[in-house]
Amino acid sequence: MIRFGVDFGGTKIEAAALDADGQFVARVRKPNPGNYDDALGVVAALLADAECMAGAKAQRLGMGIPGSISPRTGLIRNANSTYLNDRAFQTDLITRLERPVRLANDANCLALSEAADGAGSGAGVVFAAILGTGCGGGLVVDGRLIEGRNGVGGEWGHTPLPWPTPEEYPGPACWCGRKGCLETWISGPAFSRDAGHPTGQATMAAIESGDASAMAALDRYVDRLSRALAVTCDLIDPDVIVLGGGMSNVEALYDRLPAAITPHVFSDSFETPVRKALHGDSSGVRGAAWLWPLES
Repeated sequence: MIRFGVDFGGTKIEAAALDADGQFVARVRKPNPGNYDDALGVVAALLADAECMAGAKAQRLGMGIPGSISPRTGLIRNANSTYLNDRAFQTDLITRLERPVRLANDANCLALSEAADGAGSGAGVVFAAILGTGCGGGLVVDGRLIEGRNGVGGEWGHTPLPWPTPEEYPGPACWCGRKGCLETWISGPAFSRDAGHPTGQATMAAIESGDASAMAALDRYVDRLSRALAVTCDLIDPDVIVLGGGMSNVEALYDRLPAAITPHVFSDSFETPVRKALHGDSSGVRGAAWLWPLES
């Protein structure tokens, strides 16, 4: 009994097959070519490789993507891989692969994976945030992914930074056309820019070495992320918050965030745990596979 999923990331595309226990029986990845037609070809090739490794044919496929499908047009919208926007990606995949395909936002896939058997296992309400190249959120309630009437449930990364200081307002320009979106403040690239380092790897090295400018940037990052999560807690009061993406590897966040969130929450108590995604960068492709029930 096998599930198949694809994680369509900005820099890589990954296909995997999971058995009934959620264990990988196949896992393959290739760089994302960065253009629409070639990306369709990479998905097809990776799926064929995963099927060969798993010794089973995928009767259906789940895929996590940046952005979401417009319920009005059926086209992709809100993807920071902008070549996907206004394209009939689901229809084109079904035509190319000749099997049913379900798409969901990549942060939703993270939330689904971690709620099923990860850091949110057993929790009724799980909010998961991707803090990587981009920034997004996903919500699972009683094991069910909540996408909302308009299909934008969890589009947390394109809400504004709460309670901005005069120095933070109106905020950097975002690729979506707005200013001050959370993605411009708490994504990995945003943190690196604030710390004055060209890459995430250099920024992490600076934090580990105790570099003063990097540590000051981390203080600002914790403050901004805590404000963003506090508003989420006021809205949905999750049982657990799960962090994924590159910034989730900053271990100091888990010690510092609960106390930083507390004064911003409209409550006399705050006991919600903040946890690192148990499945790490595997959660995207695992959650995509969870979009379909098991195949017998």
